[in-house]
Amino acid sequence: MILNLPYSALRAFEAVVRHSGFSPAAEELGVSQSAVSQHVRSLEEWLGRDLLVRGARQSRPTREGEQLAQAISDGLGRISDVCAQLRDRTRADRTIVISCLPGFAFNWLFPRLLHFDLAHPDLSISIATDTGYYPFSGADSDIGIRYGLGEYPGFEVDLLMRERLFPVCAPALLPELKRIEDLSQHTLLVDENLHHGTSSPTWEFWARQTNLTLPSGVRTRRLGQSNMVIQAAIEGLGVALGREPLVIDALCDGRLVRPFQQLTQSPLSYWLVRRPDSKDSQKVSEFLNWIKAEVASQPDLPPSVMLPN
Repeated sequence: MILNLPYSALRAFEAVVRHSGFSPAAEELGVSQSAVSQHVRSLEEWLGRDLLVRGARQSRPTREGEQLAQAISDGLGRISDVCAQLRDRTRADRTIVISCLPGFAFNWLFPRLLHFDLAHPDLSISIATDTGYYPFSGADSDIGIRYGLGEYPGFEVDLLMRERLFPVCAPALLPELKRIEDLSQHTLLVDENLHHGTSSPTWEFWARQTNLTLPSGVRTRRLGQSNMVIQAAIEGLGVALGREPLVIDALCDGRLVRPFQQLTQSPLSYWLVRRPDSKDSQKVSEFLNWIKAEVASQPDLPPSVMLPN
């Protein structure tokens, strides 16, 4: 007999354990942090025991919670694999499924997909966004656009593009940003979804590489997605560390500007990742040719507009 299990709560709990916190679990599931917390609490009440030891910045499972999380991961992982296989069998041959980070999809890929649709009316694109917390599997997508160091063993990997890092802000903030020290009067917008350790393109990395010192005690506002960071900068809520592909369009149309001239190369790049058997796929080849041409035609980075002292 199979119990009438609370599947949504089980999935939420497993995500919290895997990410060691409620915020990244909520981002992965596409729901609010409060909803994830309610799911976990209802699961604990249903089982009659605590499953998590909750902390200010990190939560860890109890012994019973760890056992349950592993069972959920094994069970749902197997179900996911079978469903992916079934979807592969029924997926139309002329649909290309692209897996990529939400920020890259929103800021770079979506504005350019119309070009692909016009050039390839016989093909359709389906975008599957994920946070990149777990390795690319290739089970449910034809191509992965990944952000990292390019280490994807067992897959075909091509460099899509590199990126440079530099501060960006709304034009209205320019009069108050004449020197690096002026950052102390503003809020630094921080992407908290960077999980690449010392290779993460942070404000501190930019300062070290450009031989600058960030003001002490500067205010920060942490946001859960790169597209939220960029939108907050556009709305004048603070100064963001711009990652070139994600801000190039906003810089070119004037929604964002570069207040300082200092820039540096990011340690991370964007990569095209796919299964080895994709070499024989005509639709995959057509998409790869198109996206590489889009990168080649990307406009030059506008100069900084730093005002004189």
